[in-house]
Amino acid sequence: MRDFHKPGRSAVYASNGMCATSHPLAAKVAVQMLEAGGNAMDAAIAGAVLLGICEPQMTGIGGDCFVLFTPPGEDRVLALNGSGRAPAGIDADELRAKGAVIAPYSADAVTVPGAVDAFCRLSKDWGKLGLKAVLAPAIHYAETGVPVAERVASDWARAGNLSGVARDMFLFAGQAPRAGQVFAAPKQAEALRRIAMEGRAGFYEGAVAEDMVTALRAQGGTHTLEDFAATACDYVDPISGGYSGLELCEHPPNGQGATAILLLNILKHFDIVAMDPWGAARAHIEAEATKLAYDARNRFMADPDYMTRLDYMTSAETAAQLAALIDPARAMPAGLPGAEAVHKDTVYITVVDKDRMAVSLIYSVFHAFGSGIASDQFGILLHNRGAGFTLEQGHPNEIGGGKRPMHTIIPAMLKKDGKLLMPFGVMGGQYQATGHARFVSNITDFGLSPQAAMDAPRSFAEGDVLQVENGYSAAVKAALADLGHDVCEPDTAIGGSQAIMIHDNGVLEGGSDPRKDGCALGY
Repeated sequence: MRDFHKPGRSAVYASNGMCATSHPLAAKVAVQMLEAGGNAMDAAIAGAVLLGICEPQMTGIGGDCFVLFTPPGEDRVLALNGSGRAPAGIDADELRAKGAVIAPYSADAVTVPGAVDAFCRLSKDWGKLGLKAVLAPAIHYAETGVPVAERVASDWARAGNLSGVARDMFLFAGQAPRAGQVFAAPKQAEALRRIAMEGRAGFYEGAVAEDMVTALRAQGGTHTLEDFAATACDYVDPISGGYSGLELCEHPPNGQGATAILLLNILKHFDIVAMDPWGAARAHIEAEATKLAYDARNRFMADPDYMTRLDYMTSAETAAQLAALIDPARAMPAGLPGAEAVHKDTVYITVVDKDRMAVSLIYSVFHAFGSGIASDQFGILLHNRGAGFTLEQGHPNEIGGGKRPMHTIIPAMLKKDGKLLMPFGVMGGQYQATGHARFVSNITDFGLSPQAAMDAPRSFAEGDVLQVENGYSAAVKAALADLGHDVCEPDTAIGGSQAIMIHDNGVLEGGSDPRKDGCALGY
């Protein structure tokens, strides 16, 4: 077995500033922002928006974001909710008449994109360079194009929900691009120019907003210009939990960060450190804890204005009661968790600057290429985050006008003894909460470096199946099957991750998941 204390990739060290993200060009641009006198917020926004051109199947300005960050020189963690809301005219009864679930590739699944409002607000409140400078790289590359990276090409080829304008934009003669072919989005470049000049009004009002509303109305959506103009992000208070001497800071609902805290609280009841890190016992306990934590998520997680059980999800008593349900020798019966909205399409970027301002930012269009609906004039690909709502009557996450849906995307930060230790994030849709718990456990229980913690094999209990990466041995897979798990090897690697550790001497140590095309880069 490979020694996972020795990473498959080398860690990246730097003294001044660093970015870690899923595409090398975005990491380079972020570091350039730092070198030009910008701070971590400038760099994170610049890199994130560019990722919408580098990885359009994953993210874009038609999506949502969540952000955790620390002010320069402080260990205080702040949070901003950049998720949008359902249009005021949406009607749950009308959607129930159409079917049991919200059609994911329809205008009904499109909530108003919130990321642009968040980027504009963060740039104004915390950035140094201004939107013109920060958006310039994305405008340039949207116009001139970016060669398609290897993992991006693989993901692109799996998307089958494109039609109309989106099909013309994202397919080359009806086919997904191959690695090395150049993708450009000149229509989006014009939209980005308007945002650079006019701020949020350049997106949520005027011609760009009219273009998006027209596209949605043509597909039967209830969206109005008023819905777009009313979009507003919110500063919120992070939530946190402890594990093995570290404090895990998560974004509060409507993201699923509380699920990661609950999962770690459950794992505290087992002697994880005594287990083989890549053996069947650990994978089994983690799978059972995931089923229970995600079942709680599906019952209670919602728009914070409608969610009443956050304290229940983060309490030690809840975790103890759930842990008592786990049989170390047998998997639970199938059907416990309800996986209502599966997706794997998200980007994550983290930046730490010379003043030790840190940003942890996650940004997504939900399913691959979101709703598959793009606006005609400006080519804005619209996410389908509304598929994260439920149609169950009376559920706190029931779709309704002006509500935010439950989100799976979650940024994170780790603190030790009150000091910021590491911003990190894990991509991979529903896996993210389990990924946070696995990453923290890898570091604390097994002493792995950030890079080694990412390189290590992963497993994930999703629905009634236990996905087990090929980094696990055949013997472990057989042992898991003997415990009652329906074991399968996933079609693609599970998720991706990025992290930057801040050492006591000020040196930054970056890690970047080999499952993605990206890298950590510092100066």
